Amino acid sequence: MLRTVGIKSLFLFALTFLCGCAASRARSTQSAPPLTSAYLQNSKDAVQTLQTWYDPSTGIYKTTGWWNSANSITVLADYARMSKSTEYDSIFANTFSVAQKTIEDKKPRTGFINKYLDDEGWWALAWIDAYDVTRNKKFLAMAESIFSDMAREWDDTCGGGIWWSKDRKYKNAIANELFLSVAAHLANRTSGAKRKQYLDWGKREWKWFDATGMINAEGLINDGLTIERGGTDTGSCANNGRPTWTYNQGVILGGLVELAAASHDATLRLPAHKIAKATIVQLADANGVLHDSCEPTCGADGVQFKGIFVRNLIMLDEAHANEEYESFIEKNADSLWRNARGPNFQLGERWSGPFASANAASQTSAIDALVGAAAVHARAMLKGL
Repeated sequence: MLRTVGIKSLFLFALTFLCGCAASRARSTQSAPPLTSAYLQNSKDAVQTLQTWYDPSTGIYKTTGWWNSANSITVLADYARMSKSTEYDSIFANTFSVAQKTIEDKKPRTGFINKYLDDEGWWALAWIDAYDVTRNKKFLAMAESIFSDMAREWDDTCGGGIWWSKDRKYKNAIANELFLSVAAHLANRTSGAKRKQYLDWGKREWKWFDATGMINAEGLINDGLTIERGGTDTGSCANNGRPTWTYNQGVILGGLVELAAASHDATLRLPAHKIAKATIVQLADANGVLHDSCEPTCGADGVQFKGIFVRNLIMLDEAHANEEYESFIEKNADSLWRNARGPNFQLGERWSGPFASANAASQTSAIDALVGAAAVHARAMLKGL
């Protein structure tokens, strides 16, 4: 079934309401006029630039990596939902078909499964988003298959949780946040015994994660755990004090929003609000623009992080509207468009500027913020009716 909270339901309602149609959970066969705004137009221009990096022969994006490409598929789905467009359905289908056949370590991939559990989680969420906009059941089935592989990497080391990779040397925040989010998303889109299984996994993951100490005294999430092997296989595990990346503050928000909806327990949103507010205060500059500590040279991975935070902050805001979040989202979208925009609507990694260069990852991250601001604008329009 469709997500009960979040961008999906807001935009379907807003768009059908404004065109005088009855709101529907099913995907309309006719495209309703979109809610127009500068943010939506900026999103369109930026998405078209993003697609210049798309390689149809591999199904992924040039200038960036495997997990980043999963996020690009996610942002395409979010934009498609915003614009009521079906023009990227063929991209979803092509990536689904050819990307899982690409070569890794001289071997063909098996589905969207590899040695890194966070990579798997990103692709599971991408196919859930693609399912939401296309209703193609193959996409949802793929996400379920990926989740099953992730669940095999849960063990008793540190009292629970999944490993970052199948080498089983590190338990970190992002892999476990993704595991939580995928489980909760699937619980909201399945029924019966399968729904219960995913819900149980989501609850189990959050109970473990909340007790690990990875959420520090400042309310932010550090990168992972230090494992000191002792007389048992479980070892002694503690927060390793590594950086509080913005995406670690983000994925947990969406996971808890979905888990709250699946379990009908709104109190699960309370820790999400604490993390979101701590991020806005501590990881933004004096002008309210979000940054990671690695900027302006965050490498192949770090350029992706900030957009993931904004994407999940939108989910939290739509579950429980907050003017502080909405102002923050718009402020970041305005800053990056004004200060971090290069030729042909390319968008750089440092949202406060200046523009230096762009690739598919920095572009995707920025589009997350633009689509988020368009969501805020859509809600404001509804309030004004």
